[in-house]
Amino acid sequence: MGVGYERQDLNNIVVQLTAASAAASLEAILFVQNQLKSWIDGMRSKAALPLRIELWNGQHVDLSSEAPRVTIRLPTVASARYLLNPSLANLGSAYVEGNIEVKGTAQDMISICNALARNTLKPEGKLARIVRSFTHDKSKDAEAIRYHYDVSNAFYEQFLDPALVYSCAYFEHGDETLAQAQVKKIDHILKKIQLQPGQSLLDIGCGWGALVIRAAQQYGARCVGVTLSENQYQLARARVAEAGLEHLVDIRLQDYRDVTGQFDRITSVGMFEHVGLKHLPDYFSIINKLLAPEGMAMNHGITSTDPDNGETPYGGGEFIEKYVFPHGELAHIGNVLKTMQQGGLEVLDVENLRRHYARTCALWTENFEAHAEQIRPLAGERRFRIWHVYLAGCSYAFEQDLISLYQIVCIKAGRRSTTLPWSRNYMYDTKPIALPPQAPVLAH
Repeated sequence: MGVGYERQDLNNIVVQLTAASAAASLEAILFVQNQLKSWIDGMRSKAALPLRIELWNGQHVDLSSEAPRVTIRLPTVASARYLLNPSLANLGSAYVEGNIEVKGTAQDMISICNALARNTLKPEGKLARIVRSFTHDKSKDAEAIRYHYDVSNAFYEQFLDPALVYSCAYFEHGDETLAQAQVKKIDHILKKIQLQPGQSLLDIGCGWGALVIRAAQQYGARCVGVTLSENQYQLARARVAEAGLEHLVDIRLQDYRDVTGQFDRITSVGMFEHVGLKHLPDYFSIINKLLAPEGMAMNHGITSTDPDNGETPYGGGEFIEKYVFPHGELAHIGNVLKTMQQGGLEVLDVENLRRHYARTCALWTENFEAHAEQIRPLAGERRFRIWHVYLAGCSYAFEQDLISLYQIVCIKAGRRSTTLPWSRNYMYDTKPIALPPQAPVLAH
């Protein structure tokens, strides 16, 4: 090994592998091989992982005596740098861009990659929960929404429930199918906001319309659903028409900041992650302005578990920002409650559904893998890889308390106490609700 390489940055050495003379490249190759061997020996001493590493020369190394559940193939010597600095951003990007090859279930891939990061990186590096903020305006937010949601409706149909509910389900007993748990989630929300027959309801970020359709069918509510996704808008309108609810449900391709009027009830499910940390007081102020004096609202969204609003560790947040949710930002629950109050709202009820979202994402991942042959031509190989690791990564993050999910019920601040419920019993009545039958095409 050439002494001249010992203090050089690994990425600079990798560049030399393609640009330098044959002799110098050989020296660089030997340096990288030694670095990789040292890293493998160190990893073996820290954690026995069921991981096989296949090298560019046809050799392979197992990190434990257990049969490997995941195989990472390094097609070139330059690929070794991803293992030597195994942040989730580095490994995820390398997998998506085809710079490494990974075999195994998404659940195993995510678990092992997190172990590699946890046992390699220093706390002040990629392990840190970085706090980043982005500039948000109507144009940028619309562009980000289109990037994520306007893949194709057929793509989402492969792994979501038949109603296309793309948010955390509610498993009352834990044995519900995905389809049943999504209906229970919607009904849980509608009970929480005490929706009454004939009331007006605004659903901010209405997706493919499942909540407003259910509210109209079960309560006769007069609903407005807004989305920035053209695909969601078109299909939601078609579903409203098919259900014969056009007289009760108005689906709009509209920014919530452009909505006017007042509503008895307001829901926002899986949307406020796109608002931006700096804009949360304004977001809740707009909800306050749109809410009728005696109205009630509910915000359902993903939160950071870092008190300083840091993103997921190990570079997971960096990967999601780059490939999945551009400009997405997660606030800690404490910050959410504070900005709600700044927006003129009083919090009545807070419920943590982290376990439910871990289960939801796990079922989405199972469905995704079960329908891989159908999804690949719909998404393309690159996007397929993005979503393959993203869904499983989310399930892992919720399971490990790296992120969380809260439903928060609120009203306008300053109301008399006599208008508030005595207890939470009304949210959990035992009256049976109409659920869809078992859906054999969906994973259980």
